[in-house]
Amino acid sequence: MTEGSDECSKSACSTAAKETSRRLTALTKTENLDNKSKKEEFRPKLRWPDLTVQIFIHVGCLYGLYLCLVSAKLYTTLFAFLTIYLSGFGITAGAHRLWSHRAYKAKWPLKILLLVLFTITGQRHVYVWALDHRVHHKYSETDADPHNAKRGFFFSHVGWLVLTPHPDVVEKRKAVDMSDLEADPLIMWHKKLYPVLFFLFVIFLPVFIPVYFWNETIWNSFWVNFNARFCITLNIAFFVNSVAHMWGQKPYDRYISPVENLAVSLAALGEGWHNYHHVFPWDYRTGELGNSYNPSTTFIDFFAKIGWAYDLKFASNSMIARRAQKSGDGSHVWGYGDADIEKEDLEELNQMDEDFKTD
Repeated sequence: MTEGSDECSKSACSTAAKETSRRLTALTKTENLDNKSKKEEFRPKLRWPDLTVQIFIHVGCLYGLYLCLVSAKLYTTLFAFLTIYLSGFGITAGAHRLWSHRAYKAKWPLKILLLVLFTITGQRHVYVWALDHRVHHKYSETDADPHNAKRGFFFSHVGWLVLTPHPDVVEKRKAVDMSDLEADPLIMWHKKLYPVLFFLFVIFLPVFIPVYFWNETIWNSFWVNFNARFCITLNIAFFVNSVAHMWGQKPYDRYISPVENLAVSLAALGEGWHNYHHVFPWDYRTGELGNSYNPSTTFIDFFAKIGWAYDLKFASNSMIARRAQKSGDGSHVWGYGDADIEKEDLEELNQMDEDFKTD
């Protein structure tokens, strides 16, 4: 009697287990189909105000360059390109390496300098720039990547700014940890006052200076020192999102799309060593060779020597060799502090930090 009951019990359990497994499989398939259906249903829409702004900026840039050749004073043109070069450090050493990736720390004077330089570039406030960049690294080349290069050159270059974002982008923007920047009063102040700062540092001062100091016309100064300068700065940054994800070598990880591109590094102050950067996003150098075609690293090194920059994080030779040998996908880390940093890398970084404090 007991033996028969046991057999019946085993049979019943087996049947129940099979039924549970069947239902779970069916549920999983349904969820996958629902997710697939949602993604297939997504059709980006043009954001007409943003498209109008981009058309104005780019057409105006061509006109500004024309004025450089026919009527603008030489000082005006030189001032525009000098501003492009110097303000670029606000992106590379500031919004990118310091605030997005926490690759080093900076004292207040350097933070303020970088914040001013970044504001001159006109690339939104630091908080939103760093947010999108962390999402880009964390979910690189997926639908959650704000400027997913797999959607083509145009989209990754500028299209993502004039189209509605994928629902995954909206979702992941809410998931990425931004507590460090939210606790920084300087960054939150910049976010709050950005419209006023944009007018002052992107439009008024660059246009006013040539008019006041060497009697340039307001017309020439506006098209050259606001429009052309602004557009060129934007497109240099855009090239990192597009070209540096498409054409070049992959010596550190051949399984991801970011590449090493010398031309982008020359234009973007050292930001073109992108295969390395996506493997080691917390390395303040953004390239294995440090100062080689990398003015931003030289910039940070200078301020480290005078004490304004400190706790510079970098990948050791053993880390680089280990990752190159493994060829794992290192694109899913936004910077120092991300929970997905390789355990061996994090242990070595922490030890380097302890050694630095001891010295």
